[in-house]
Amino acid sequence: MDTFREHTEEIGHRIAGLGVALGIDWEDEAEVHNLAREALDHSAQTVSSAGIQKGGDILIKAEIFGLAALMLKNMQRSAENGFLTHGGPSWKAFAKALWQEHEQRRVKES
Repeated sequence: MDTFREHTEEIGHRIAGLGVALGIDWEDEAEVHNLAREALDHSAQTVSSAGIQKGGDILIKAEIFGLAALMLKNMQRSAENGFLTHGGPSWKAFAKALWQEHEQRRVKES
């Protein structure tokens, strides 16, 4: 249990720090939704290729997107082991925006 919690905290801190590097205000819903849309729109290969051409911000975003996937996997595994874990405020804001953006797309497609 402690391992899942430690991983969740570590990933959450890293996401928060990368957000600071990008100037993300995790309390600004519109800004976080923009990041979530970008995460859903771009594959890791596209983001990585763009980062080489446009600079570090794209690579930082690619890292945030990858960490989000790790966070979800860690939370899933902890739930499978009978307990819940969750990240801090930055993660919660990003996860909420990702879920809402995903749901909006699902509704549009149906």
